[in-house]
Amino acid sequence: MSALAASFGYHDVTDDPTDSGFQRRGALPFKLSSRLFGEHLERIAAADRAPELVTEFNLAIPGRHLLLTFDDGGKSAVGIGDELSRRGWRAHFFITTGLIGSRTFLTPGEIRRLRSQGHLIGSHSHSHPAIYRELDRGRMVVEWRQSCDILAQLLGEPCLTASVPGGEISPAVLRSADAAGVRHLFTSEPWLEPRVIGGCWVLGRFFPKATTSAAEVGELAAFRGWTNRLVVRRLKALARRSVPPLYRWYVDRSTRESEGWAP
Repeated sequence: MSALAASFGYHDVTDDPTDSGFQRRGALPFKLSSRLFGEHLERIAAADRAPELVTEFNLAIPGRHLLLTFDDGGKSAVGIGDELSRRGWRAHFFITTGLIGSRTFLTPGEIRRLRSQGHLIGSHSHSHPAIYRELDRGRMVVEWRQSCDILAQLLGEPCLTASVPGGEISPAVLRSADAAGVRHLFTSEPWLEPRVIGGCWVLGRFFPKATTSAAEVGELAAFRGWTNRLVVRRLKALARRSVPPLYRWYVDRSTRESEGWAP
């Protein structure tokens, strides 16, 4: 039996969705207000288990661990990092390296600042492909290696942790991360028990949305309700994959850059 890891996957925390991260229709539901995020953190704190870094404990040894992760590398990560540091917490920030320095994304200096606060910096691929599992294996490996190399040069240390962009996984996606030298890979599947693919530990996550209540986060932080979330996630995935052309149309529409947030 391995450890249990209750991992939460956030994106942007901002009261103005246009100032951080992807400017896409599909990104909006994952942009939390500062008020709601604060409520989430209070419920997590009530679980009486401080968030840890995945590199700080042995996943092969039974135990319960709580982890916070933030995908994409949007500008709001600066404020998030400050708030977590104020609480004495550390988290994982996964960077889409091809967007470093863009208007709504972190600069190299801001990434270094997060690392100096003790947060872990990892890869979220280089170009954030819309449906990662549809890439050929060679392209997947290049995405991981290119992103990890950029971050290693930026921070002066190896980049061995990553998260899958877009949430779509397959055995090929997991094996490609292992082949690229990733040793901890976070997915969007809400499972508690990590598993091993080659030399890579694969961890699940639950992604709170702007509609996710603090009470729900508190329940999950107490290691309750994960099985139900996994069942719902897999039913949705089955429905998406049953009509591939319709799903690709949906992804294309939701990942187009928007001029604003009007529907």
